[in-house]
Amino acid sequence: MAYNMLTEEEKHVIEDKGTERPFIGEYDNFYVPGTFICRRCNTPLFSSKAKFDAGCGWPSFDQNFPGAVKRVPMNMWMFGEWEEIECAHCGAHLGHVFTGEHFTATDTRHCVNSLSIKFIPEGQELPLPLDK
Repeated sequence: MAYNMLTEEEKHVIEDKGTERPFIGEYDNFYVPGTFICRRCNTPLFSSKAKFDAGCGWPSFDQNFPGAVKRVPMNMWMFGEWEEIECAHCGAHLGHVFTGEHFTATDTRHCVNSLSIKFIPEGQELPLPLDK
């Protein structure tokens, strides 16, 4: 089996660790019951119940499904230490995670690129995760 086909823009974000511009992603202002999966491999990552409006221009989630997201420390000279988040199954770049902002009770904000995820509405069967 192979991963899902990606557009050039999706590849730039997912494979090259790019970032889409804020406030333009299809899931930024999107609140429908369901599950967000990895666009590359279909792994379930976030429940829509964990999504909240952080006002940052990207979809924000205060928790992920257990074991679905891997945190990777990064040192960005102009921003200090950040943690990148990747799909734990396929390594797709999702975005970054921030703590200490006090937006929700979990005190965590997964800031995710819409191009890295795909939405599956509640009641629709989730596709099986893919391997390369």
